[in-house]
Amino acid sequence: MEELKPSAANSPPLTPLGFLERAATVYGDCTSIIYGNSTVYTWRETNLRCLRVASSLSSIGIKRSDVVSVLSANTPAMYELQFAVPMSGAILNNINTRLDATTVSVLLRHCESKLLFVDVFYSDLAVEAIKKLDKPPILVLIEEDEEGGDGADVADRSKFCYSYSVLVERGDPDFNWIRPESEWDPIVVNYTSGTTSSPKGVVHCHRGIFVMSLDSLIDWTVPKNPVYLWTLPIFHANGWCYPWAIAAVGGTNVCLRKFQAPLIHRLIRDHGVTHMCGAPVVLNMLTATHEEPLKSPVHFLTAGSSPPVTVLLRAESLGFVISHGYGLTETAGVVVSCAWKPQWNRLPASDQARLKGRQGVGTVGFTKIDVVDPGSGRSVERDGATMGEIVMRGSSVMLGYLKDPVGTRKTLKNGWFFTGDVGVLHGDGYLEIKDRSKDVIITGGENVSSVEVEAVLYTHPAVNEAAVVARPDEQWGETPCAFVSLKPGLTRKPTEKEMIEYCREKMPRYMVPKTVVFLDELPKTSTGKIPKFVLKEMANKMGSTRLSRL
Repeated sequence: MEELKPSAANSPPLTPLGFLERAATVYGDCTSIIYGNSTVYTWRETNLRCLRVASSLSSIGIKRSDVVSVLSANTPAMYELQFAVPMSGAILNNINTRLDATTVSVLLRHCESKLLFVDVFYSDLAVEAIKKLDKPPILVLIEEDEEGGDGADVADRSKFCYSYSVLVERGDPDFNWIRPESEWDPIVVNYTSGTTSSPKGVVHCHRGIFVMSLDSLIDWTVPKNPVYLWTLPIFHANGWCYPWAIAAVGGTNVCLRKFQAPLIHRLIRDHGVTHMCGAPVVLNMLTATHEEPLKSPVHFLTAGSSPPVTVLLRAESLGFVISHGYGLTETAGVVVSCAWKPQWNRLPASDQARLKGRQGVGTVGFTKIDVVDPGSGRSVERDGATMGEIVMRGSSVMLGYLKDPVGTRKTLKNGWFFTGDVGVLHGDGYLEIKDRSKDVIITGGENVSSVEVEAVLYTHPAVNEAAVVARPDEQWGETPCAFVSLKPGLTRKPTEKEMIEYCREKMPRYMVPKTVVFLDELPKTSTGKIPKFVLKEMANKMGSTRLSRL
């Protein structure tokens, strides 16, 4: 068989862009996008709109491998650009809308963006950002036709060379979209943080996104024609690859600009939503004050830190079907999921919730997940207690960090991607995250998992949100400091002393928070996560807990 080799017929480059072309053929008359009160597109229309935009980008002068950025909420244009930009041969760069002008300018400069699509609601931010650039990108304004668009004013329209609607109108619907020369060609660059000193631009290729998109559908058992509600920002790791995945199964994308729990519950009811994604804190916000059960089950995929058991139980009692997983920007989506075993259905609800809180096992499209000792590099014991760094290898792992060979070599080494996350492996092979390595609290030589302390705090009947970080301590180096928001309508609020005593009854003394700070609401990022670096700054400003005792 030595003479049998790859050829043009059996090895065309894999790319997720072909999903749209197929959707237009198979699901042409099916609804692709719903937005607001009047915007509805079919898959045939969405395909033509994307071709027109890609054609216009080429006419403007955008070439293969140029970077095109997008600063937008989850609007129809934002969804279309996940296809249209790479269909022009360019590399897509979605920018977090919560960043300030200085940081946006740093990212635009770092990736050498040639063109920036700007949601009208972020026009001031974009104009301010490009003032700081010697070679600013071409600006294209995405105007708003729905949900109060009249309230968005553009201070300086002269800065914008085109509008999105004009690109759609002028583009060629018969445009022959530009396919990648190699499946290893970059398709997206996503930034993992907003730090101005050393931005981390994660570069993914067509092959990785193709595999991740299909893997996401298989692992979550997404059927044909789902109704997907965009509660997860698309700028966050390209919405875990679901813009492309939903096209592959001809689903309906329900877009929305802002996260508002009452609006989301209305959209679920009005459009028969079947699937949605979000961080654990998003799940908490959806269920904290809502007591009316859903009319039909809604599959909710959450990823990251373990959802508190109390939140899982409350969500499932309302009709949400929770799936839990784990992924990073560097893996393009969820690559570890808590694959459910039939025999677990016979367990009490609290035990089921505890099992669902584990991140799980590698998805079918991923190769290998392990937890290794940072010193020796050997696999840790599968005892659910011995912590180590989570490492992985698989098709959707990034190509590397843009313009950062040192950072790439540090993260991709010895055949593994080193995540920087701390976890344990249970006896059944299931992974459970304990913390980010930078969030582990070291007190008196003992390692404290902030996630474990938070899980206990969430069991308190008065607690709505909880996050634990390190506070400097003169004697112990650092001690756990808990930031807590309480449920509304309490007749009596617990004191700091009572919260500490509650924890002391449920965990080893060295893990007990020595400080409890009550806030009306914990800070959130645009993806619904609690930014612990903000809380760490608050804890550091409080100074050392000089009189702390273990």
